[in-house]
Amino acid sequence: MTKRDYYEVLGVSKNASDDEIKKAYRKLAVKYHPDKNPGDKEAEEKFKEISEAHEVLSDKQKRARYDQFGHAGVNGASGGAYGNPFGGGNPFGQGGNFNFNGQEFHFDFGGGGLDDILGNLFGFGGAGRRRQARGADYRTQVTVDFKEAIFGTTKSLSVEGKSLKVKIPAGIDDGMSIRLKGRGGPAPEGIPGAEKGDLYVLVRVKPHKSLTREGTLILSEEKISMVDAALGCEVEVETVDGPVTMKVPAGTQSGTPFKLSGHGVPFRADGDRGPHIVTIIVETPKNLSRKQRELLEQFKNAKKHGIFG
Repeated sequence: MTKRDYYEVLGVSKNASDDEIKKAYRKLAVKYHPDKNPGDKEAEEKFKEISEAHEVLSDKQKRARYDQFGHAGVNGASGGAYGNPFGGGNPFGQGGNFNFNGQEFHFDFGGGGLDDILGNLFGFGGAGRRRQARGADYRTQVTVDFKEAIFGTTKSLSVEGKSLKVKIPAGIDDGMSIRLKGRGGPAPEGIPGAEKGDLYVLVRVKPHKSLTREGTLILSEEKISMVDAALGCEVEVETVDGPVTMKVPAGTQSGTPFKLSGHGVPFRADGDRGPHIVTIIVETPKNLSRKQRELLEQFKNAKKHGIFG
């Protein structure tokens, strides 16, 4: 489903001020709030839509990215506020093998999908059937680097004195868990058909020194001098793929975002990746030498007289 333009959603122009955006949001939020429209699914969807639009347009950096790149600049990929990291489809279907962020990965949900997960927690399968007796579930944690989370890796774990390897899929995010069927506690003795418990591996991702992640987007900032901003320059951007040279055109303003396509997080089975958004920050010098001050004064006076238009 194609998303509507955020300005259209709020009923404001693209030149709307922050106050105009805030007022438009408040007016619509009151009108479509679920508490005022109980049971009205259409109103509920409207409320979600205007809330999403407000979240982007009320944030200066997100609004700048949206103005330049549209939904791709703030959403990464279709299918959710920040894209669907499972690359389409429902990962809680029947379990088994499926494409997760561009690679085959096995999330075994015991054949019962989401009902089976609930069954593990409450002792019932789908349709209220009593589940087979099973061993205790184990939980452990693994830490990966920022780049390992982007590209995937394999980690060695030790659980109850046993060593095993777990495959971390490309594009996994901090706080996600991987379930390894049958790697938990031993099956109860003397019970026919009893099964081993499962092992849940919580993935924690170390923060990067200069890169951050927002769904399938990778974000960073590059600082340049006001002279380079005025005349244009090239900057070397650190990406997860290594350094990339990016051109900054003359007249670039501070806060301007630039998109490096294909340098973000994998989000589809065919290996497609979101973009890396680079925000330019123009630095204003604090301590000027006498010569620098004179040159700036000359520029200022020349501009007053219309020499530079």
